[in-house]
Amino acid sequence: MILKLKRTPGIYLAGFMGSGKSTVGRLLADALGWRFVDLDEEIERREGMPVSEIFDKHGEATFRDMESRALREQVRAIESGRPHVVALGGGAFVQEENFAVLSNNGVTVWLDCPFETVERRLAGFTHRPLARDPEKLRALFQERKRGYSHAEFRVHIEGDDPGGTVKEIIAMLALG
Repeated sequence: MILKLKRTPGIYLAGFMGSGKSTVGRLLADALGWRFVDLDEEIERREGMPVSEIFDKHGEATFRDMESRALREQVRAIESGRPHVVALGGGAFVQEENFAVLSNNGVTVWLDCPFETVERRLAGFTHRPLARDPEKLRALFQERKRGYSHAEFRVHIEGDDPGGTVKEIIAMLALG
């Protein structure tokens, strides 16, 4: 096991929306016997409204503040020794202040999913505010890839096999 995980038992899954962070995160947490947290779901629970409504009513900047606060709270729980797998929102990892917190408190794993797969997975979903315009979505994907590349580990998503991705992460982090 990576020494850093012994000190702060947190695995943070980063990647673009539709890359499988929530699906893989749930399976990974289950396989490890750790707690799972989807950061977007946690924010929705706290605020009593979906992320799309937060964006529409309060704007992206307000959402990012909520996201950073929720992330810091999860990190505090992890620092107290409670192992977590956390699925980050697509933009959480690329925020400078969040990256600093994450890089010192567990390990980060980028689920590197091809744009075509993301596009297929997001087709027909209207609850993702940043996915409403296909051209802006592609530009955002390219922009965020640079930020995701700072993750400590990278898993190439080749298809729709979350179980295989979980096995790869477990092997990569020497947890199995």
